[in-house]
Amino acid sequence: MFAHLHVHTEYSLLDGLSRIESLVAKAKEFGMDSLAITDHGSLHGIIDFYRAAKKVGIKPIIGCEMYVAYGSRHSRESGDKSQYHLTVLAKNNTGYRNLLKLVTKSHVEGFYYKPRVDRELLEQHSDGLIVLSGCPSGEVPSLLGQGRMDEAKAAVAWYKDVFPDYYLELMEHGGVDELPTINSGLKELHRETGIPIAATNDSHYVTQEEAVLQDILLCIQTNTNVDNENRLRMSEDSYYLRSPEEMAELHRDLPEAIRNTQAIADMCSVEIDFSKQHVPQYEVPDGIAADEYLEQICREGLLQRIPNAGATEEARLIEELNVIRETRFTNYFLVVWDIAKFVRERQILLAVRGSAAASLVLYCLGATDVNPLEYSLVFERFLNVERKEMPDIDMDFQDDRREEVLNYVVEKYGRDRVAQIITFGTLGARASIRDVGRALAMSYSEVDRVAKLVPNRIGMTITEAIEENPELAEAYDSGSEIQRLLDTARGLEGVARHASTHAAAVVISEEPLDTYLPLQRPTKGGDNSIRMTQFAMEPVEALGLMKMDFLGLSNLTILAKVLRLVYKTQGVELTLKDIPLNDRSTFDLLSRGDTVGVFQLEGSGMTRHIKELKPSSVMDVAAMIALYRPGPMEQIETFIDAKYERVAPQPIHDDLSEILRETYGVIVYQDQVLLIARRFAGYTLGEADIVRKAMGKKIPEIMAQERNKFIEGALNQGYSTEVAESVFALVEPFAGYAFNKAHAVSYGLISYWTAYFKANYPVEFMVCLLNAHAGNGDKVFSFVEECRRLNIPVKGPSINKSESVFAIEVQDDGRSAVRFGLSTIKNVGSQAVEPILESRSKVGAFKSIENMCRDADLSGINRKALESMIKAGVLDDFGERGAVLTAMDRIVSLAQSESQLRDSNQSTMFDLFGKSVPTPLVNIDLNGESVTDGQLEEWETELLGVALTESEWQKVLAQHANPDSVTSRRQIVAEMDGDKIKLFGQVASVMERKTREGKPYVIATLSLQGGGEVDVFVWEEIRGRTGDLWQERKLVEVSGKVRVKGDRISINCTDAFKINSVVVSVPTVEIDGSSGERVQSVTESKMNGKTGSYGGPDHDSSVDTPGLPQTESVKCLNVRLQETGQPDVDLQLLEDIRNLMLENQGRDEVNWEIATNGSIVQMEWSIIRVSTIALEASLRQMVGVAGQISIL
Repeated sequence: MFAHLHVHTEYSLLDGLSRIESLVAKAKEFGMDSLAITDHGSLHGIIDFYRAAKKVGIKPIIGCEMYVAYGSRHSRESGDKSQYHLTVLAKNNTGYRNLLKLVTKSHVEGFYYKPRVDRELLEQHSDGLIVLSGCPSGEVPSLLGQGRMDEAKAAVAWYKDVFPDYYLELMEHGGVDELPTINSGLKELHRETGIPIAATNDSHYVTQEEAVLQDILLCIQTNTNVDNENRLRMSEDSYYLRSPEEMAELHRDLPEAIRNTQAIADMCSVEIDFSKQHVPQYEVPDGIAADEYLEQICREGLLQRIPNAGATEEARLIEELNVIRETRFTNYFLVVWDIAKFVRERQILLAVRGSAAASLVLYCLGATDVNPLEYSLVFERFLNVERKEMPDIDMDFQDDRREEVLNYVVEKYGRDRVAQIITFGTLGARASIRDVGRALAMSYSEVDRVAKLVPNRIGMTITEAIEENPELAEAYDSGSEIQRLLDTARGLEGVARHASTHAAAVVISEEPLDTYLPLQRPTKGGDNSIRMTQFAMEPVEALGLMKMDFLGLSNLTILAKVLRLVYKTQGVELTLKDIPLNDRSTFDLLSRGDTVGVFQLEGSGMTRHIKELKPSSVMDVAAMIALYRPGPMEQIETFIDAKYERVAPQPIHDDLSEILRETYGVIVYQDQVLLIARRFAGYTLGEADIVRKAMGKKIPEIMAQERNKFIEGALNQGYSTEVAESVFALVEPFAGYAFNKAHAVSYGLISYWTAYFKANYPVEFMVCLLNAHAGNGDKVFSFVEECRRLNIPVKGPSINKSESVFAIEVQDDGRSAVRFGLSTIKNVGSQAVEPILESRSKVGAFKSIENMCRDADLSGINRKALESMIKAGVLDDFGERGAVLTAMDRIVSLAQSESQLRDSNQSTMFDLFGKSVPTPLVNIDLNGESVTDGQLEEWETELLGVALTESEWQKVLAQHANPDSVTSRRQIVAEMDGDKIKLFGQVASVMERKTREGKPYVIATLSLQGGGEVDVFVWEEIRGRTGDLWQERKLVEVSGKVRVKGDRISINCTDAFKINSVVVSVPTVEIDGSSGERVQSVTESKMNGKTGSYGGPDHDSSVDTPGLPQTESVKCLNVRLQETGQPDVDLQLLEDIRNLMLENQGRDEVNWEIATNGSIVQMEWSIIRVSTIALEASLRQMVGVAGQISIL
């Protein structure tokens, strides 16, 4: 019998195509009883391979094709870029441990282009290993190929001395010029030395037909294409998993080479133990038991966090401690406590994700701020005695301080016992098409067009895309080139492409980690960086190692910084625990859908549902987080309607109603599934959790089994068969996709806290939000737009006013504005601007460019940075931007000469007069040409992420925007397909088209006020009544539906209006005997030839109206009236509305819109504020069908 001993899988990363399941299945099909894995330089896939082989009854042989340095592994000379290859197999568990050590050290100590071992390492870790001489790139074959027989014999002698189980490796592949010479030499060495010989096939793919795919994979790896004659390639299609019969025929002249492979396989016996835990043992003080110490800490924490704790808390704590003790996870919890204690002491914000927030023990340990009893969280969802796996305690930290926590863990538990976890990127549908297109030397535009036809959805495959998208199917059927592209891409789809460091996962072990798994350097970082495992997360957990997620969460950073900023600007000292969870202004903000920047609640879909829900508690927010996912989403409308009693879910049984009361009769959480199973079927909560997980896999046999068990249990509990069947039918779909309540509550609180600060401290919140996302152009744009919508002024970067980052600046009128920081400009870093800011703090504001050149330390500013600063407006204090840019060379020259003068310590004749006579400066004339608004907009968009210089038409459109309208192209995303939206823009271009039926339509490209363009399709009917609008430079309001086709997003217009804007004055208005004159900018309303203008009393928005709660947020009452054609009726209605508003004054703003002659004309009436609560009902009755009332 033959055994394959030289086999590569996809984990050779772009040099191997074999998927493990297919590989093992093919070996089983051949009737083989053993199979090796020998990927290049790593052991990434060995756990998956081991379990897959064991599952089908094949002995897994664990190995690696190692790289051996020519000399020392520490050498980094040019000649060290090449290495020998060596096939190394683990004979037993000792050999397996040595293999882990060798592979780890090859990466950590010997990496230079490739992970390398050397003879020193091989000697140190030789026990229990079987070694084959390797492929033609091995040391012995290379020497033979060069005719250096004596040196080959010496090398063989060394290997045989170090490795008693040493074999000469014989391969047969065509097209390798030196291979016949090598094989001849190997046979000669075999005859002369008696060293046994073994036949292998350098397998890189499973079937011979996959050779073409392997060729493309190599092109992707080497960034070349099939037309390159000099590219790296395999000489023929023989590098597949040959059958034992093929191998025997290939080596019929030397049958012992075949027999020896089976002999080697028989010698190999590695057993990997998945039953033990390897949690670090926490060093407890005074030698007391770990269980006792944990209880002691918990009781201290309970007293501190719940001073009035009673019997309920005591019983829950004892119950949890007993489960922890029984499952033997005490040390795990002590390690978590230790980390949490460090974090709290350093005042780093933290939270826990997942089910861990359901633990009162963790609450007492300070690992979470969620009291599980307060939210009725089920501990068994987190940990129970029935579960045979380690719990997940995943911690979120401020993302700007995550490294600090990680470094503490490394220092505390040992550099060799802590590592980050690897993750593998695979070729998704689009990526596969693009990579294959490049490898096939196809045109970029054609490949890009095809790739964009694949729907951008997680898990989408090329086969599904062809079935879903008729245009892609047509392209596939239309020509051989596209068909070849898609078929080839389909063959590579899902293959591992590269390795990277997981964003959060960390492993901590009892012993040095390379006792259990191989390590390597992280994909980014130097020699001193924290190591990375070669096993992905699931294999790490399967080995019983303590895996935790340390996730850096930007929203925790935002909260930490806004807490400090509120104290600095307002003098209000807060902690997250101080924030009231019933703040009306916060819920009002969410009810308006004012969710930009609010954690977990952004996005058009979520915002729409939050507005409909109008949350009144944190649990409403948590429920929406839980529901807004594939599957549960279909329950959102029912949930909202049930909250407002528009529908009443029919309860199957009163016992069910009690469990679902807090979610209005709808199953939302996994916890509810557990409680239902306990109540109706008599399960323990631990058993119910096991059943929930099993049902979630949707395996029919398991579902049927659990159904019978559930019904039997329900009958035993006294329920009828009908009730039992109905309850199971209700629970069954939710078992798979219901959400973890503890996680929803944890994240719901963070969502609420961010909303609270936005509602109550909007300027501080927006500054921290901008700083958290500085450098992300899309985010900066979105948040600047939000500032504008909130009437928070945003100022550009200034040499005399900016800090390094975004900051609050109090203006002359007392209002707070947001000022761009100098380091927020593209191409300008914080290290470059700090010397400038330090200079400014010493000498004060720079009065001129010349003064800046003399007094500012510009040593960190290179030419590119200075140009970017000028274009972004940093030096606008000194002159027009175009003129300053023209003078840049002179600015650089003067700054350099002044710097040299300072550094030389030379005196000038003016120094004789002391400080009374300053040294005169060279004058820099600013005579350059001015630049257009369009050029300024382009510069600012590129360098700041958003244009701060607005053109006139943008200012007009800004008056019309409201929270529900789209102001920029970036707000329109593919997930909005089919959504109705309203947008304001200027017609940039118009194309006349005809349908296949000859009906005319228009494609108008609309430039949006906030930036970007979108195509608007105006079909025949709409075009007929809005035709005069579709002219270049016209300002329009468009209502329509989002249309997504591939990567192209457009709008199908359903209605459109022309936008006009004229400034008129508001006459004096006398109210309650007081009068005053003021001019107010409003929009002219032409009411059938008559001009209506309305005024009201002056109102200082900073003064609170008596009787209104201080925490109530300011709303905007939007009144849109339709012109009737009867001027007297229209004016009387306006007069009646005005009087009603004057009778109901308050804090809310008023916005008027008049629909007239196909246009929407806006009238701002900011000189009066009203109470929408007091007048809404009367106003709606008064307006009736003559208009629309909305509250924003």
